[in-house]
Amino acid sequence: MTTGVRRRMGVEERRQQLIGVALDLFSRRSPDDVSIDEIAAAAGISRPLVYHYFPGKLSLYEAALKRASDDLAERFIEPREGPLGARLLRVMRRYFDFVDQHGPGFSALLRGGPPVGSTNTNALIDGVRQAAYLQILAHLRIERPPARLELVVRSWISLAESTALIWLDGRRIPRAELEAQLVHDFAALAAVSAAYDPEMADLLRHILANEPAEGPFTDLMGRLVSLAS
Repeated sequence: MTTGVRRRMGVEERRQQLIGVALDLFSRRSPDDVSIDEIAAAAGISRPLVYHYFPGKLSLYEAALKRASDDLAERFIEPREGPLGARLLRVMRRYFDFVDQHGPGFSALLRGGPPVGSTNTNALIDGVRQAAYLQILAHLRIERPPARLELVVRSWISLAESTALIWLDGRRIPRAELEAQLVHDFAALAAVSAAYDPEMADLLRHILANEPAEGPFTDLMGRLVSLAS
């Protein structure tokens, strides 16, 4: 027989619970529209107790963003085996899984948080971008990228962000098409850069040499050839 007595949480356990509750609410609605009272009610505690663990909504929002940004950065982690195109496609699928699950929170994260945002939120955004950048370089097995390659990778990460934000506004393009298109975009950016730089051309040749006939990069080349015919 249960007594109905609620188990008392430790400090860190309660903090993590509040972060999880806040992240869930921020994922479904704009953070500006979520109140401390709602967070307290969802967590089953009083409003003053929320302030016992977090000085205000901004600090709780930043903690929720930290958890979300860590999750998002992990979406770029992929075993470095097999063709690059297939690896990037799996990364994009996980990336859009996150976007799909955390729409308003994702938008707030990439747009710098609420109007009272801080340098902490900007640092979280930059941290996700840097983690994604380093993961892509690791897939290319390059530690010191030349300037043009850095431009390609960072431009592609920005393109993925803006594509996801636009997609969230109505979801008018099938998600799977956008995931494949972004992988094609990476190849296209690399190809344009290769036209100007022999080092990039060698890298692109190496990438394409390992692509199977059914891979996304090969699919892109077929589509481009059909346009020219």
